[in-house]
Amino acid sequence: MTGNGLLILLALWVEGALSLCLLWWMGSLRVPLIMNGKIAVRDIALSREPWPDKAKQAANAFDNQFQLPVLLFVAGFAVLYLGPTLFEVVLAWLFVLSRIVHAAIHVTSNHVIRRFWAYVFGYGVLIAFWLDLLARLLVAFVGSR
Repeated sequence: MTGNGLLILLALWVEGALSLCLLWWMGSLRVPLIMNGKIAVRDIALSREPWPDKAKQAANAFDNQFQLPVLLFVAGFAVLYLGPTLFEVVLAWLFVLSRIVHAAIHVTSNHVIRRFWAYVFGYGVLIAFWLDLLARLLVAFVGSR
């Protein structure tokens, strides 16, 4: 595997690790609340409402990792098949960094405007990644004819 391929895989690994860290954080907030009897299991069986704000923030940040990042994984594995370029490596890492910033904002200050701009930045990077992938697919398709 090329160096660019390894860098893409590392970016995907970091994105996955971010999700696992957020899950751990969410559990570290929720489990003590249940164990100490501050939250009853029956109260959270069908709703997130009983959780305190910090636990809701962690849950929302975790849930966000299964939205845009899924598209990173699809594009990342597609470019691994095609042989990733340095441009794609940079896009993948910029996206991952935007998700780290987004998650950090989500679980700390939860400043909505800052979180929004981190999201928009990552979204723009992901669009660039997908447009790059489309261009590469079109070139490969035309070249195969």
